[in-house]
Parts: sequence; C-alpha cells; structure tokens
Amino acid sequence: MAITAEAQASVHGGPWWRHLYVQVLVAIVLGAVVGHVWPETGAALKPLGDAFIKLVKMVIAPVIFLTIVTGIAGMRDLGAVGRVAAKAFAYFLSVSTLALVVGLVVANVVRPGASFGVDRATLDANAVAGYAAKAHEASLTGFLMNIIPDTFAGALAGGEILQVLFVAILFAVAVALVGARAAPVLAVLEAASAVFFRLVAILMKAAPIGAFGAIAFTVGKFGLGSLAQLAGLVATFYATSLLFVLVVLGLIARAAGFSILRLIGYLKAELLLVLGTSSSEAALPALIEKMEQAGCAKPVVGLVVPTGYSFNLDGTNIYMTLAALFIAQAVGVELSLGQQLVLMGVAMLSSKGAAGVTGAGFITLAATLSVVPSVPVAGMALILGVDRFMSECRSLTNFIGNAVATIVVARWEGALDREQLHAALTGAALPQAEA
Repeated sequence: MAITAEAQASVHGGPWWRHLYVQVLVAIVLGAVVGHVWPETGAALKPLGDAFIKLVKMVIAPVIFLTIVTGIAGMRDLGAVGRVAAKAFAYFLSVSTLALVVGLVVANVVRPGASFGVDRATLDANAVAGYAAKAHEASLTGFLMNIIPDTFAGALAGGEILQVLFVAILFAVAVALVGARAAPVLAVLEAASAVFFRLVAILMKAAPIGAFGAIAFTVGKFGLGSLAQLAGLVATFYATSLLFVLVVLGLIARAAGFSILRLIGYLKAELLLVLGTSSSEAALPALIEKMEQAGCAKPVVGLVVPTGYSFNLDGTNIYMTLAALFIAQAVGVELSLGQQLVLMGVAMLSSKGAAGVTGAGFITLAATLSVVPSVPVAGMALILGVDRFMSECRSLTNFIGNAVATIVVARWEGALDREQLHAALTGAALPQAEA
C-alpha cells in the first residue's frame, strides 16, 4: 500500500521542509497573516480551500468502498462483521453520551453566557433562518431513509458516507458468500485499492495550498476581532475539548494500551490539515491509511472510521450542549435539570449523521433548539460570528475521537498488532512504500 507524503519523507530521511505537517503548518500561518493584513484578498482565496476539499471528497467514496470490500471479503468470517459493528456502536453511544454530559456540566459550572443579558426582541432571526430551515427538513426517518441510495452506482457518485458504507457492506458480504468464484473480482478490487491510495498520496501534496486558502478566507471573512466579544465562549469550548481529549480519551487510550499524546503526534499532519480546512473529511482517506499502518486490521478500519464520521462526533456533541446552554444563559432562560436532560437526549439524536464538515454542527444545534421552545433558535445569531472558529475545534476533536475508537475496537476484536502500533506511535519504524 502507498504511504502518505509525510511517511515517505520520514522513510527516506528527507529534509524537514518536505514533511507534510511542516508544509501545512507554514501554510496555516501564512494564510492567517494574509487574511488578517489583507482581509479582502484572504476572503477571495476561499476557492483554494474549497477546491482541495472537493479533490479529497472525489476519492472518499471509492476509498471507503474498496477498503470495506477488500477487508470484509478477504476476512471470510461474516459473523465478525456484525460483531465489529456492534462493538463500534456500543463505543460510539457511550463516548458520545459522555461528551454531551461534559458539555452540559462545563456550561453549568462556567456559565459563559450568564453576563450577556440579551433581550430576545433584539435577536436577528433572519441571520440563522437558513440553518433553521435545513434543521427543520432533517428528521430521524429521513436520515434513515437517506442511508439507502437510489441506485448502487448513485451511492458512489453522490459521495454520501453512510450510503457508501451501506452498499460496500452488502457487496462485500455477497463477494464473501460467492467464495472462490469471486476471487478475480477481489483481486481487481485489491489492485484498484492500491491505485486509489497512491492517488490520495498525490492529492495530499496540494494540502498546504488548500489549508492556506481556507484559513486565509476564515480570518479575512470573519476577522480575528470577532473573537473578542465571545472570547469566553470560544475559550471555554476549546478548553473543554482539550480536557475531553487529554482526560477522557486519554484514559480510554491508556486502558487500551497506548498514549493519546503519541497518537496525536502520529496524526500531526492530518490534524493540521483538519485545522486548516475546518473539515475532518479532508483527512478521512489519510486516517484510514494511517490506522492500517498502525496495526488495525483493514475490516475494522473500514467499518469504524466511516461509521464514526457520522455516529462518533465527540467535538460536535460537546459543542451542542455547551452552545445551547450558552444561548439560554445569554437570553436569561434558566433550564431545569429535566429540561437539560431532554435537550441532551435531543442532541444525541440530532447529532447523528452530521458528518465532520463545516457548518454541520451549527445545523444540528438549530435542530436541537427547535424542539426546546424555551430557548429561542434566533439566539444562534449570537454565536454565528465565531462558529467558524469553533468549527476547527469540533473537527479536530471528532477526528481524534475516531482515531481512538478505531484502535479501541480493533483491540476489543483482537485485530490489533500491538508491535506495529507501538512502532508507528513511537516512530521506531514505518511501513515501506511499494515499489
């Protein structure tokens, strides 16, 4: 299998400036400078970030499809598929609920919106009307129906992660049941998988350009000055997310036999890419590859990573309860414990299917508030100006959470190579690239 640009540079001992994480970090700094000094120019660079994300999304569907099919069909044990899925969803439900609770507790302790004293009559409902409309269109039934594509090819063409996951599992099961007669099909798919991962490595070379354009747009369009008014909320959210990653995910990682800090170091290039583009989807193919290189079995990676992008959104869940209570506090609404628990339950449902893309957290927040009438949806206008800056933190937390989930489920399933994981996280060795 092809390896990432960063891994290739490390294997060949290349100069530091050829490492992907260095290039992306420099691009983020330069983009922030351009956006701050020349706001109009920065805002005009948005197409660079959009183009890179489109390039990556172009290969997400085939990468997921090929990873799942070659992994499950090659495994032959179909019972293991259901077992892995059950363990993954048990993990997702437990950790996602914990993330919602953490956001709720921090909001009640810190009370970041208590000093605002906003008059409901002054809220601009039109500013968030678009998000509220999208949230109103979403429903649990609609979400479940949307998992089934109109056509088999339509799932790959549309790029919906859950639709791709659905058809890939069905196809993999069919290949496994056919057995030896499907061997030529499996061989072709394995060859195609190697080609697509090499394509991902090629596309990652454009990552610094995408990160530069995206961060220049964010700073140029929204301005660092917008952070001043709501600095308390943004700081509280970042601190809470950091606490969740280091303490909650750190303890989970420790119980699973690895260090969360070493994992973050191992994924530094991908995390910087997520930071720059404000989208965890931009690093999805690279995460699949990195998790396999870290010793997680391909079937586990293929099931857990794509599913986690819709069902294991730790950062989004923290944001949902924290932001909802901030708005309530800002407009002077005191929610009872019962109301807060209802809000948390609704948030648990509405957050499902919110893939890690820019704006998804804001839409799911609107969906949550729409069923808690005591908190006005129009209050979202208070945080609209800084939501983009919080989106980066949501995406980073989601990304790290899915990496941890993959290793944990692989360990539960007995499908984790401990020596390979240790080598990857410590940098002791890296897989050699194919010739």
